[in-house]
Amino acid sequence: MIVVIAPEKDIPNEIAILHELFQQGLNYYHLRKPFKNYEEHCDYLNAIDSKYHDRIVVHLHHQLINDYNLKGLHFQEQMRIDHIDNPGQYFKSLDMYGKTISSSFHDPNVLEDCEFEFDYHLLSPVFSSISKKGYKGKGFDVNTIDKLIVGMGGIDNATVKPTLALGYKGIGVLGGVWNMEKPVQSFVSLKKQYDTAVHEQKKASIRNKSY
Repeated sequence: MIVVIAPEKDIPNEIAILHELFQQGLNYYHLRKPFKNYEEHCDYLNAIDSKYHDRIVVHLHHQLINDYNLKGLHFQEQMRIDHIDNPGQYFKSLDMYGKTISSSFHDPNVLEDCEFEFDYHLLSPVFSSISKKGYKGKGFDVNTIDKLIVGMGGIDNATVKPTLALGYKGIGVLGGVWNMEKPVQSFVSLKKQYDTAVHEQKKASIRNKSY
């Protein structure tokens, strides 16, 4: 799986670019806009063709799940710490039927020990971040953790294959798309690299089982 995180601040032609990303096969778009209030989130979602809403996961203003046909909700680290110990109460007023629940982690041990069953987990930084200068990669190896983990931090064409080799079942991208001169072409290239790497992994697994 490939997760694309929204740029924190709006960029020129962002919605048009996003529509192209969806057309090129983006299925997980994480809407993280920390400077937008609820109404501004609604304005952003209303600008997106509703046929793509079921590919969007919101980080903030989780009550949006009741008003839009979204893919799911994401818990940033502090929100998870504050609320996930009492999930029954938190989700009581939210229409979560058929929706995904994910969360961000920055320590593989915390991720492994987390008792709540998230559908998938974002772990960072695997490699040094493209969008956050000075955010150094830690090369977390998650091969021994039996959870669906998406690797984030420094994901580009060169790091896709090494990320999967570390045990990740997906890649998360922000700067590797939005910081590029041609975001859509960058996504298409990353997707090609990812699909090829996954295919190679499956072939290697079949060969190993045959011995």
